[in-house]
Parts: sequence; C-alpha cells; structure tokens
Amino acid sequence: MAALRKKPHSKFWYACFTLPDGKRVQRSTKETKRKDAQDKADSWEKLSKERAKARQSHKVIADIYRAAHKEELPNASARAFITGWLARRKGELAAASYAAYNGRALHFLAWLGERADAPIGELETKHFAAYRDAVATTRTASTANHGIKVLRGIFEDARRDGYAAENPAKDCGLLKKVTGASRRPFTLDELRRVLEAANDEWRSLVLFGIYTGQRLGDLARLTWQNIDLQAGEIHLTTSKTGRVVRIPIAAPLLAHIEGLPAGDNPKAAIHPKAAALAMVNVSTLSRQFGELLSDLGLVEAQSHAAKKEGEGRAARRGKSELSFHSLRHTATSLMKNAGISPAIVQDIIGHDSAEMSAHYTHVEHAAKKHALASLPDLSSPEPKPKHPKKSKA
Repeated sequence: MAALRKKPHSKFWYACFTLPDGKRVQRSTKETKRKDAQDKADSWEKLSKERAKARQSHKVIADIYRAAHKEELPNASARAFITGWLARRKGELAAASYAAYNGRALHFLAWLGERADAPIGELETKHFAAYRDAVATTRTASTANHGIKVLRGIFEDARRDGYAAENPAKDCGLLKKVTGASRRPFTLDELRRVLEAANDEWRSLVLFGIYTGQRLGDLARLTWQNIDLQAGEIHLTTSKTGRVVRIPIAAPLLAHIEGLPAGDNPKAAIHPKAAALAMVNVSTLSRQFGELLSDLGLVEAQSHAAKKEGEGRAARRGKSELSFHSLRHTATSLMKNAGISPAIVQDIIGHDSAEMSAHYTHVEHAAKKHALASLPDLSSPEPKPKHPKKSKA
C-alpha cells in the first residue's frame, strides 16, 4: 500500500510510492480527504507495479533473444516504432490508404500521451480496448473497429521484428456494429429541391455527382485538366482505389460545364472553395451538404451538442438515408432503371467487380456515352405547369 503524508502549508495529502525504475517519489493527490487520497495513491502504486512488471518481462525476453541471436533485442517506444513504420510504408501504400493508416496511428499516439514514449513492450491489450471505447464515444463502431484493425497490423510488425514479445492489439475485441439507416438514392423530386436550394458551387458539385457517380472528395479536387471537351469526357484517378476512370460527359452536364467560369490555368480547380476544404478535410464538405439536406427537411437536423462533440458525421451516418454518397446510388439506379448493362454501369461508377473483370476486358466509349444519355436532364429547373385562364362570364 502506498503511504500518505501531509506537507506544511498544504491542504492536500501527498502519495509516496515507487516508480518502475525503483525511484521513490511523492506526488500531490489534490485530495483533502484521507480516504480519497489513499485510493488515488494505491491506484498509482498499482499502475507503477504493472509497468515495472512489463519492463521486467521485456528484460527477460531481451536476455533470451540475446542468447539465441547473439545480438541485442531491438528497443523502441511506441512513438518511435509507429513513426518509423509510417515512414517505411508511405511508398508502399496508395495515397488514400496511407492517409487512413497515418490518421489512425497518429490519433492513437495522441491518445496515449506520455505512454507513447515508454517502451513499446509496456503496452497491454487493455490500452487498446480503452482507446477503442474512447473513439466509439464520438465516432461509429465501424470507425473504432477500423482503428483497432490498423493497430493490429502495425503491432504485428513490431512483434515480428522483435520490438515486443506479443501483439497486444491482437486480443482486443471489436465492437458490435449498430445497424443504422441504409443509404438510398435520391428521388428526382428531392434532387430538384436540392439543386434549387444549393448555391452555385454546391449545385455544380451535385450535377457532377448525378452525371458521373463519383465521390465528393474526387469531384471537389477536379481541375480543368480533368475535363476533355474535345473528347467529351472526364478523366480522373479515384483517391480511394487509385483506379483511372474515363466518363463521357452527359449532355446536361456538358451544358453546365460550358457555362462555368474558366481561366487560362488548366490546373485551376473547377470548384475552388470545395477544393480548398478537401485539401484539409473532406468531412467538412460532407457536413456542409448534410446541413443543406437538413435545411430542406430531407435528413434529421443535427443538434448543437453533437456538432460540438464531433459526432456529426457519425451521427448522420447512423440516422440518415441520404448524403452526398447517395448520388452514387442515384446514378447507378437511374442507369439500371434505363436498362443499361451492369458492366457499363460498373465501369462508369468505378466499382471494382470480380465478375466484370472475368467477363469484360473493356467497355466501349460509345456504350458508356449512350448510357449517360439516358439520364434525365436535371440541369434546368423543371417548368411549372401553366394554369388555364378563366373565361370571362
């Protein structure tokens, strides 16, 4: 049990306990009641002993490793190993995949705090479970689980390379996913309402979404050099899969593009404000579109508390059937409803398909052009019905 003492001119109890390195220290508990101070002191003593035990285990393993391999066991902190791991993997992963790994790993290090600079062998399964649960308080279960899967891969490399005796993330279980609303396509009436209410840039992004079926981040990053008016197509490399897609420009979208202001710089963004936000965080764009849908009453309004706590995207994903991603469903549904071959739809949207790869090696440009020509024209406001004039009596 840790000891307690009082210092002159202080109302707080001080805990006296031993650090993992054997040093005896005194720390203020910031408690005025002896029982509360003792509880805190005992918890500190217990934590210190656990760390000392982990260090001793690592030392034993190091001795065994030295005897077997005639060399020292590699030693590093969690921060040093993860930082080095990210540097090594940067050239091996697609940009989007690396960004996801980098984000999860750095977030874990920030959550660890001072513990990130302790020997990597001191981390236990309970630390990963606590991190998982902390992420789940502001994000979805899927996001928390994905973080654990990323860490499992990183720490498996640490185990294999001899930096840790075992992979502590391996035994961390995954959270049960809460089934929320499934995504659905927009109806034509809903799309017209969105296009009428949106500002010029969002209206443009929605039209690009309808007639290309591409993701918000990829559309936000489009530049004029992605548009080939002579060939009548848009070409881009998707950030998620790294796939190169060439999409014929449907007539309504072509008319819209020809009306957009364009300068002499082919590298200039077609949607400047969205491009600037996409460089920082695509989630901000998703939130803005969600707010537009909320204003129209198409999705549930997000509470101020949820925004403040960072729950926005996760909350909408769980509760709402509509988002910008729904435009991919919309484009797919419109083409399939028009009787377009699934292979052509998959090629335009950019979905990977084992079946398509097995049976189709190339989809003709003319077939894709014909498919997109079947989509309804939503670029112009729907004409309002004329009321017949009343005859004079």
